[in-house]
Amino acid sequence: MTRIALVVSDVDGTLLTKDKTLTDGAKAAARRLHGAGIGFTIVSSRPSIGMGFLIEPLAITLPIGAFNGSSIVDAELRPIEQHLIPPAVVQRSLDLLDEFGVDIWLFTNEKWLTCNPDGEYVPHEKRAIKADPTIVASFTPHLPQACKIVGASSDAALLQRCEAAMQEAVGREATAVRSQTYYLDVTPAGHDKGTFVAAIAKRLGISTDAVATIGDMQNDLAMFARSGTSFAMGNATDDVKKHATHVTDSNERDGFAAAMETVLKLT
Repeated sequence: MTRIALVVSDVDGTLLTKDKTLTDGAKAAARRLHGAGIGFTIVSSRPSIGMGFLIEPLAITLPIGAFNGSSIVDAELRPIEQHLIPPAVVQRSLDLLDEFGVDIWLFTNEKWLTCNPDGEYVPHEKRAIKADPTIVASFTPHLPQACKIVGASSDAALLQRCEAAMQEAVGREATAVRSQTYYLDVTPAGHDKGTFVAAIAKRLGISTDAVATIGDMQNDLAMFARSGTSFAMGNATDDVKKHATHVTDSNERDGFAAAMETVLKLT
């Protein structure tokens, strides 16, 4: 078995609890990885501005992946590599989300934009990323700067149908996948959590077989496929679990910490 040299973790539903708390167990697990000489970093659908609060408590020094890995930033959140969604595809995505009647957000590298400050999930996102949205009258002036578009809805079945329609609408021009049951993300084509894993492994000069990944949602499957070992959280759906090497406990029961204990035993 190839020695695990790097762990790449999802954030929401994996490292964080439902109330967006980083537990003492998760912090301790990251310290144990560092102590064992195992690299550790994170990749998320979150914007860069929503990941900074995790850097210090997890002692992250490696590049991190924002917007499902389509942007790579250093530990001080300075862009290393960034990709944007073509403006025509942005407009097509916005039109489709509008047809489905879901709340729409647009993220640039620096800002979270919305036309609806009273959207259902706005308070939730503010707590999650520790940043406030910029309220705009129209997304049109910002189409050329789009790193990610989000459709937000508490109707999970509706958003699942919207996901299928979006995938058909954008084809190979963008990636459309749910990061939560209530968030549908549209991000630049050709870049996902799997390509992030490959990029960091290359940077470290290691094989992707030496990488362990951990996550809970459909957008984590791409990194499961590119890593030698993968962990699905206990709160993941059965579809996600069946693609993982291991299944750990839920994010409410320190499943991340438990998985890292397994990593240390495999090393």
